[in-house]
Amino acid sequence: MLKSHWKLFHKYEKEITDDKPVFLNGINEYMTQRNALDLIFDFSPKFKHVYQVYQGILEATREKDESVLHDVIYNYHPTRSAMDTAVSTLKRNIHYVKNACYFSYSNGPIEGINRKIKELKRHCYGFRNLNNFFNRIDCIFLLNQKEASTA
Repeated sequence: MLKSHWKLFHKYEKEITDDKPVFLNGINEYMTQRNALDLIFDFSPKFKHVYQVYQGILEATREKDESVLHDVIYNYHPTRSAMDTAVSTLKRNIHYVKNACYFSYSNGPIEGINRKIKELKRHCYGFRNLNNFFNRIDCIFLLNQKEASTA
């Protein structure tokens, strides 16, 4: 179940449904998402702790609450997992993470444009005319501007 339903563990906890049963391939049963999480947590308390820390960080960054973020990061107890590395990195860069809570600036749109340009380079390898390639990039950039202005 951990392999086939990994997206469930990345969901924001407030978006997890308690009422709609779904078929889970790993255990071949109908079960709600909350019951599936509880089943995994009963099997591995260490995973439950890591999941709760992840959800705390996710909630603090979504709500832009610096004090909750500080509490989650500095009250973390190591579990000899990959989360130890992630939390220590967050501790090292706490100033920058707090800035993300203060300001609404993001480099997400620029990263999205860069990804689309790289994808275009992979698919359109071998343009005869370089100007055609740049025109396609301009089309992508203009499309992103239209999407941003309508949102």
